[in-house]
Amino acid sequence: MASLLEKNIRMDLQQEYSRVDQLRDKLNQVLKGKADVIDNVIICLLSRGHLLLEDHPGLGKTMLAKALATLIGGRFARVQCTPDLLPSDITGFNIFNQKTHEFEFRQGPVFSDIMLADEINRATPRTQSALLEAMAERQVTVDAVRYQLSQDYFVIATQNPIDQHGTYPLPEAQLDRFAMKLTIGYPEENDEIRMLAAAIDQNADVVAELEPVFGEQELLEMQRKLVAIPVAESVQRYLVQIGNVTRKHAQVSLGLSPRGLLTWQRVAQAHAFLQQRNYVIPDDLLETALPVLSVRLGVNQSENRALIEEILKSVKLPEYTLPSVN
Repeated sequence: MASLLEKNIRMDLQQEYSRVDQLRDKLNQVLKGKADVIDNVIICLLSRGHLLLEDHPGLGKTMLAKALATLIGGRFARVQCTPDLLPSDITGFNIFNQKTHEFEFRQGPVFSDIMLADEINRATPRTQSALLEAMAERQVTVDAVRYQLSQDYFVIATQNPIDQHGTYPLPEAQLDRFAMKLTIGYPEENDEIRMLAAAIDQNADVVAELEPVFGEQELLEMQRKLVAIPVAESVQRYLVQIGNVTRKHAQVSLGLSPRGLLTWQRVAQAHAFLQQRNYVIPDDLLETALPVLSVRLGVNQSENRALIEEILKSVKLPEYTLPSVN
């Protein structure tokens, strides 16, 4: 009798691979020269996490979010976070209808599929906390009434790493809701030249010309399939051992939580899928370690890479044999 692992390996995912390849190609046309960033954005989306982009203004973060919403056939909403932003500006609010003499609920921008929270650290802690329930449970509670959000609900939040005047640091509980933290960085010279040339040659908006890659419910079905990608016990033990090291490390203010471990496992499953593999290997954890751990270790960006490399080197790689498909 075939094992669960072998059944998953034999599972035909060619249609899903084709869809993701189309998504990747279209996003690479929008954000030129950033193939690694695009791959990580797709991994974050497929793992049903949320994404924190920490980078300078003007690098294409808004355009990337709009393009992603279009390509998955979803609704896009943008929130410019400021100190005077209220929780109700995000979740929505009840308003009294004088004609019907009843209160009506007006939906906020969380009722979308892709929501861009621009400069999230400029919102007050009270407003930031309004996103916690939405990000964790894909629902919001307004005046004791719960409202379900889209099952595809995906937050892309941004923050400027340089201009910290008038900002409120994101609390650990908020950071732990993000699956990954990425930086886009400045493009290479040739890519910037191609960008400038395209601005002259193309009269139309590149994002506006995009067509959806996914049909209704297709993305959600793909996400559900990825959760079933098997992870060997030796790989899970390796993951837990890394988590234990982060909790005891002198430079880490708050180590990897159990929720963080679950998030990292889902990210590794999505990374394996992007490699057209139906099983997770240790390399899937290693390749995603920097963006996953950067968002939750409580150290600044310049310290992240060296610290994470030190942590990974301190844990012995598991003995791992590739599963048989015969």
